[in-house]
Amino acid sequence: MNRIATAERVSREASDNFVFQRSLLAYYKAAELISGDVLEIGTGSGYGIEVVAPHAAHFVTVDKHRPDIDLTGVEFHEMTVPPLKFPEASFDFVISFQVIEHIVNDREFVREIHRVLRPGGRFIVSTPNAPMSLTRNPWHVREYRPEELDALLRCSFNEVEQWGVAGNEKIMAYYEKNREGVRRITRFDILDLQHRLPRQLLQLPYDLLNRLNRRKLLKNNDSLTRSIRMDDYRIQEVTPDCFDLYYIARKV
Repeated sequence: MNRIATAERVSREASDNFVFQRSLLAYYKAAELISGDVLEIGTGSGYGIEVVAPHAAHFVTVDKHRPDIDLTGVEFHEMTVPPLKFPEASFDFVISFQVIEHIVNDREFVREIHRVLRPGGRFIVSTPNAPMSLTRNPWHVREYRPEELDALLRCSFNEVEQWGVAGNEKIMAYYEKNREGVRRITRFDILDLQHRLPRQLLQLPYDLLNRLNRRKLLKNNDSLTRSIRMDDYRIQEVTPDCFDLYYIARKV
């Protein structure tokens, strides 16, 4: 049984294409920037390794579960973070995509990344932009507004570049259809239980409903869903309608 089978883990399934292509862009952008010794926090299913690892002299990736893929040529560590079980000043770059929103002690997480980076090293991070979320995601401890992520990173880093991942008309058309589907589901939550119950109680129902909604969207909008490509997204200056925040923090 796959221990990481959850709607929160991005997959190559057609119904996940809207999210998968956006997530892929984060790796391709990072591949343009990284070099030297690189640490990835949050291997996930490992789909980003083939994009970024060839650009690193030494690529290390960590996750609380080992992915079911061939990890030849990369160094994998099974660990829960924070802390990071690496010596101080071990890496030139740290990348972490769609992870920080799951971390309870996010300040310690950022401090640890700063610690393992060498002077001049950079931390590249992506996370959902809170205003664009359609419902509460109980797998997330929190979600960030642009100014909140900036403030968190500046607790440890002096230099922070703020970017965001936005989409074209095709992306926004899918987003609106997704919004309609979510509204149809949440209209039954008249007591607003999604915000009242402990998030752990909502994780399995969220997974089920999220997966059903995505598959229904695929069935009713097959050509739109399958036609979405990475190039339909772009990295730009952060704006309120960006789907993800994509920040780069530099250790002075």
